[in-house]
Amino acid sequence: MDAHAAGLERARQAGHDLTGIHSVASFFVSRVDTEVDRRLDAIGTPEARALKGRTAIANARLAYGTYESAATAPLRHRLAAAGARPQRPLWASTGVKDPAYPDTMYVSELAIPGTVNTMPGTTLAAYADHGTLADSTPVAATYTAAQDHFAALERVGVDFTDVTDTLEHEGLAKFEASWAELSASVSREMGTAADSRAAG
Repeated sequence: MDAHAAGLERARQAGHDLTGIHSVASFFVSRVDTEVDRRLDAIGTPEARALKGRTAIANARLAYGTYESAATAPLRHRLAAAGARPQRPLWASTGVKDPAYPDTMYVSELAIPGTVNTMPGTTLAAYADHGTLADSTPVAATYTAAQDHFAALERVGVDFTDVTDTLEHEGLAKFEASWAELSASVSREMGTAADSRAAG
């Protein structure tokens, strides 16, 4: 979010039209529950198991709170006055991976104004079939409960900083592998096309 604001400010100072600049801040959801739930299962106490399936949504809600706070900064107000559009939080990885949970919960619980949800096709179909919206409680009213959840995680022995570090390392490795696969595929296709032209 800070990088986005700094970039917009540089664009403004350079005389660019800010109204055509759009941005989202991607924020992964379901994989947080996958990793935290694995650790809660390993701890194995009733208190730990009672916390399963709730971390990803709590984490996303607190991220939205950070987004709301950033929007009130003086720089953001100056940029908005210059025509800048707000950067929107984008919920990624919103397909439910644990079949014990409702298959639309990350859509229903994170349907927050101003956000984007890049749900997979199966989740979109599930929501179209039987999805419902959560109650109309303002998201700000959920922040205290979300903070309490993280305090409870700490009490049972889950180090959330280590969770996010683990997910970041795993995510980078997966993206690097995907990029290498794409690069190899493009190279093969380019080689095939070159060979065809040479033979023709």
